[in-house]
Amino acid sequence: MIGIDLNHRRLYVCEVAIHLSTGLQYVKNKRPNNINKLTSKFSRDIEYANAYFADYEKHFMLWSPVVKNARPGSLYNQSEHLKEIASNIRGTHGVEIEFVVNQKFQDCMTEMRHFAASQSAELKCPIMRLMQIEEQLGKHIVRLNR
Repeated sequence: MIGIDLNHRRLYVCEVAIHLSTGLQYVKNKRPNNINKLTSKFSRDIEYANAYFADYEKHFMLWSPVVKNARPGSLYNQSEHLKEIASNIRGTHGVEIEFVVNQKFQDCMTEMRHFAASQSAELKCPIMRLMQIEEQLGKHIVRLNR
């Protein structure tokens, strides 16, 4: 996903991985492949952004709601995978990846809900509209039960 802030010449390039039951779990040949898969994806993202948005301030992000921990050294320690991905990208491209995972992801969802609740005009984005309806309904129910 790419977001462009034309006024401030900022580019936001986001990889989004929504793997709810397994957490962040790309596999290849029945083995964890998070490090190779996401290092490759971000490398392509960075090359694209540098080629087509050379004069923009660039932000690279991974959004994933569920990133699991495991024993240190385990093949399935997704949090450790993020550290390796960050190290790979920093070493190869000199770029920092922002990880919006677990609590930070939840905090962003909460912020979106608060924004949706504060709006009275119909929001056009279906997800934001659903949040708006849920938040307004919640306020309505509280008033009814007073």
